[in-house]
Amino acid sequence: MSDLTRRTAAELADALAGGETTSVELTQAHLDRIAAVDGDVHAFLHIDGEGALAQAAAADARRAAGAPASPLDGVPIAVKDVMATAGLPTTCGSRILEGWVPPYDATVVKRLREAGLPILGKTNMDEFAMGSSTEHSAYGATHNPWDLSRIPGGSGGGSAAAVAAYEAPLAIGTDTGGSIRQPGAVTGTVGVKPTYGGVSRYGLVALANSLDQAGPVTRTVLDAALLHEIIGGHDPLDSTSIDAPLPKLVDAAREGASGDLTGVRIGVVTELGGEGYQPGVLARFQESVELMTKAGAEVVEVSCPTFVHALATYYLILPAEASSNLAKFDAMRYGLRVLPEGPDGTVLPSPSAEEVMRATRDAGFGDEVKRRIILGTYALSSGYYDAYYGQAQKVRTLVSRDFEAAFQQADVLISPTAPTTAFKLGEKVDDPLAMYLNDLATIPANLSGVPGISVPNGLADEDGLPSGIQILAPALADDRVYRVGAAVEALHIAAWGGPLLAQAPELEGPAR
Repeated sequence: MSDLTRRTAAELADALAGGETTSVELTQAHLDRIAAVDGDVHAFLHIDGEGALAQAAAADARRAAGAPASPLDGVPIAVKDVMATAGLPTTCGSRILEGWVPPYDATVVKRLREAGLPILGKTNMDEFAMGSSTEHSAYGATHNPWDLSRIPGGSGGGSAAAVAAYEAPLAIGTDTGGSIRQPGAVTGTVGVKPTYGGVSRYGLVALANSLDQAGPVTRTVLDAALLHEIIGGHDPLDSTSIDAPLPKLVDAAREGASGDLTGVRIGVVTELGGEGYQPGVLARFQESVELMTKAGAEVVEVSCPTFVHALATYYLILPAEASSNLAKFDAMRYGLRVLPEGPDGTVLPSPSAEEVMRATRDAGFGDEVKRRIILGTYALSSGYYDAYYGQAQKVRTLVSRDFEAAFQQADVLISPTAPTTAFKLGEKVDDPLAMYLNDLATIPANLSGVPGISVPNGLADEDGLPSGIQILAPALADDRVYRVGAAVEALHIAAWGGPLLAQAPELEGPAR
């Protein structure tokens, strides 16, 4: 493996600035790495080698002229296949969008291009971001680089696996109920869900508009801060975008890297631990708490009673919004179109629009998408709206109030990111309720819109697989998650003698 693929994004940026390498060279190194190992990992759905190298050459020309577009100009990146990319397919992991090429870029993608980051390709995901394992992709599952028989988390398992397998130094994910943070925890990477509205959703194919948020997937907290400052900020094209300047995220990450947490109040959320959590995950979490205490933090227990209802609340609100959003995939304007067949197997001679729509949606949507559409339509139906969706929105308000009360007692809240390490592929794919429980700790942040980060905090004793610690802060206080996250990262690296990913088994080609 090339040394260039092992370096962090910040290190690559320094190497570019110092003339040690070129963007073309390091982009080619990552394309070579993808060619070598992605047959096993399946992190990518679409590779744009020619486009990435052209963008890299332009980045080299800017640096030669002394005018780089950003600190990360020339550092390549992967993008989750839920973001619109002009000239590149955007399928959302679904057959119903197979081959669709958007005529425009999402705002996040536009900002990446303007900042000079070559886009390597689009990463695999659960269909329309519905899942916690990236097994619900219509194009096949992604595998965890730590153990190819296990899941990489979801829905953004492709982005997390690409970063963990050294196929990309940076990636973009989206987080609706934990789809950046949970994959980060089970792959040993860093995943950030920004404050809702802090990163534009324009051009992000919506799952649930009030929950979706794009964010960074990286190998270090500093890398995440560098990327967040590029993609974040107000966007007039997004009506939910916050018209306020971003906090100084890179400065916060650099401050936290000292490992000093003197005076920081840390709240351990009582409801996000205990029964249902793997013993090794809890053991690593307790070690993190002890390290933070030794670093000067004041640690207190905080109770958020309504968090126990967050999972049920989420799985009423999300399907309701999803059923509305997915109604636009009707075979009339773009995407897949399937003509209905009669009982004898021949195509109906003059099918109605409704018959074409029914046949297309049946063939184009997978089981999990159909399941959530049905659940959401039921929750919004006449006679049930107030009993289900209306009640869920009331509980959502209570979750936000619990956060407000908790942040009166602590500067940040912490918990395990996910209740278990990566489970085996196929283990839960036919058990939706068991799958949904993987988002137990991450969902409250999406319901309230607060920012969160998952940072690797060790390997569980039972299986030697990564776990993560989640750090949550009040809305608009994203700098707090970077400061505390960087401190936790520094404390753990000092204890381990190096980054967690350095302990991962090597992938060298078609066979492990």
